[in-house]
Amino acid sequence: MKKIAVLGAGSWGTALSIVLADNGHDVRLWTHRKEQADTINSIHKNEHYLEIMIPEKIKAFYNMEEAIHEVDAILIVVPTKAIREVCHELDGILKHKPTIIHATKGIEPGTLKRVSQMIDEEMESIVYDDIVVLSGPSHAEEVGQRQPTTVTVASINEENAKKAQDLFFNEVFRVYTSNDVIGIELGGALKNIIALGAGISDGLGFGDNAKAALMTRGLAEITRLGTYLGANPLSFLGLPGVGDLIVTCTSVHSRNWRAGNLLGKGKNLEDVLEHMGMVVEGVRTAEAAYQFAKDENVEMPITNGIYDIVYNNKKPKEVVEQLMNRDKREEMDDLASLLKNRYAR
Repeated sequence: MKKIAVLGAGSWGTALSIVLADNGHDVRLWTHRKEQADTINSIHKNEHYLEIMIPEKIKAFYNMEEAIHEVDAILIVVPTKAIREVCHELDGILKHKPTIIHATKGIEPGTLKRVSQMIDEEMESIVYDDIVVLSGPSHAEEVGQRQPTTVTVASINEENAKKAQDLFFNEVFRVYTSNDVIGIELGGALKNIIALGAGISDGLGFGDNAKAALMTRGLAEITRLGTYLGANPLSFLGLPGVGDLIVTCTSVHSRNWRAGNLLGKGKNLEDVLEHMGMVVEGVRTAEAAYQFAKDENVEMPITNGIYDIVYNNKKPKEVVEQLMNRDKREEMDDLASLLKNRYAR
């Protein structure tokens, strides 16, 4: 049995806490809201996020120092916009060196940093190579219900990746390892942009043909940017790439799909986010990816179109027309070039 602190009591943090508790670990679930911690401890529910019972062995904490006391591992599952603040606070009170794992899917606008880079910058006590990222096709609702799920954990430190694998692995939660931190993080983050697009497509009333094309060409964009940033392009054919893309673009569980669906039906962004009531990571990630593609001249037409819908109030149908009327080209030219350059190094 290991002692594990889970920082972030949203739907994903709660679901992963259940996996860890099922594996016999001592789980401390931290939230920055005292009333939420009190509710979890008293009625063993977190109803705003997941409508399931939480095992009584999971204890919720409002005080972070108490939550992380002598733990073997810390799992960070807060929204991207809260990563720096939470990690800065954590670094100021951490008195030992637990394994640091994160399961947040996003990129920071402005700096264009991945989550592991943000953690590294805010925590002097942590070495970047030791950080583990967990990602893959995994709706919190299904994980919380113990439905079969498979994910990947990645770290430059192979030992830490295996430690994380051991913590989570069970008969309904299968875990693979990887050393491609860049690819696993970018796959998990960038697919949220394409999921917004899939929701917009459905909201416009388009059919399966349109969504299949969007997902396929969206995967090409993810691979193009990811490879440019140093990822292994083959990682995007795995669970945190095409796997996560499929589940996020095709399910009503997906916040990003639901937000895109409302945008496709003509709602404005402010009303959509208010209706969702939870963080929609694809919105911030679209801003970050658009900025990077523009600065580095990386071709990402779908991402650019979704950015225009979200931030420039462009009509979704107008964006679709622009995408459909782009210049003719050979489908595999750019991806073949990426693979050639990658393996020629």
